[in-house]
Amino acid sequence: MTSKKLVGAALAALASFSVLTGCASSDTASSGHAMSSMNAPAPRQGDHNQADITFAQGMIPHHEQAIAMAKLVDGRTRDAKVVDLATRIQKAQDPEIQQLTGLLKGWGVAPSGDHSGHGSMSGMMTEEDLAKLGQAKDAAFDRQWLEMMVKHHEGALMMAKTVLQQGSNAEVKALAQKVIDGQQAEITEMRALLG
Repeated sequence: MTSKKLVGAALAALASFSVLTGCASSDTASSGHAMSSMNAPAPRQGDHNQADITFAQGMIPHHEQAIAMAKLVDGRTRDAKVVDLATRIQKAQDPEIQQLTGLLKGWGVAPSGDHSGHGSMSGMMTEEDLAKLGQAKDAAFDRQWLEMMVKHHEGALMMAKTVLQQGSNAEVKALAQKVIDGQQAEITEMRALLG
């Protein structure tokens, strides 16, 4: 009985010590990058900085709006190229939302920052823009949708370029480069469709 109490007390003390010293450790165990950052001094916030957080928190609603715009295509156009592009945008951006959400969760940061309704974010459409787009059909819809999506993608490129310059997280930077490569190609494609 006494040895059980002694072991319990020792475990409780060890747990308390771990909690107290956990704040001072480099947090590499929870970051999933323990091996790659072992020899490098840990940055103040672990393996990310404020630019990485801002990018992730901003790109999630940015991508969500692109997906909402892509979903508007269904039933509003007969242009197979527009339908195909919208499908590819959804397939590319949904996994990126999941990846960014996972990173923020791993950093212990809420997925949404203060973007005041996201209207000030680069390339974001207003509710009015989206409502107007939702009323359009056929060729008028295609033109509006392509013009809006080009603007939207250009906003994402600005955000991605900013985090490449200011961010510190390797996974965020790799994703930002992927966004640049994919969306720049889609902008070229959309401009060609616009003529």
